[in-house]
Amino acid sequence: MKLEVTELGLTGCFAAHLPSFSDARGGFQKLFHNEAFARFLPGFLPREAYLTSSARGVLRGMHFQKPPHDHAKVVVCLGGTALDVLVDLRVGADYGKTASVELTQGGVNCVMLPSGIGHGFFARTDATQLLYLVETVHAPNADAGVLWSSIDFDWPDETPILSDRDTGHPKLVDFTPPQRWRQ
Repeated sequence: MKLEVTELGLTGCFAAHLPSFSDARGGFQKLFHNEAFARFLPGFLPREAYLTSSARGVLRGMHFQKPPHDHAKVVVCLGGTALDVLVDLRVGADYGKTASVELTQGGVNCVMLPSGIGHGFFARTDATQLLYLVETVHAPNADAGVLWSSIDFDWPDETPILSDRDTGHPKLVDFTPPQRWRQ
């Protein structure tokens, strides 16, 4: 699998175009190939997969899991358009820095991120579908986030559709990074 990959400006974070093929029968797309992704996420081995479907105007984020259940993640856009946003929560020169990329099924459609990165997205269209491949099993007690509006990012909507969970995350200034992310 040949990937067209772009660095996103945060260490270890990449966007990619996963090629697709079509003919008279329809289409085909390989969503994951371990050897191709290993160059960008060494040792990544998916343990779970999730699928979100969001209406236009929905914002989900900024999510992560705390150690020891933190994980690298591959996110693939299967439909619609999402403004995908990352925030670096690892202590260092990039702490709090953000990066973003627009994901669409036919264009740049994949992001790869290591643990220690908060992830979220804004659905620009109805039926925006994102597939998540993560390297640890979801642990509810390790599920966490930072408040979407507290990161240094210019969101396209000041009043997005949010879950109660996403309105209750602490602000970035009140977040204490886990010890593992301080190295």
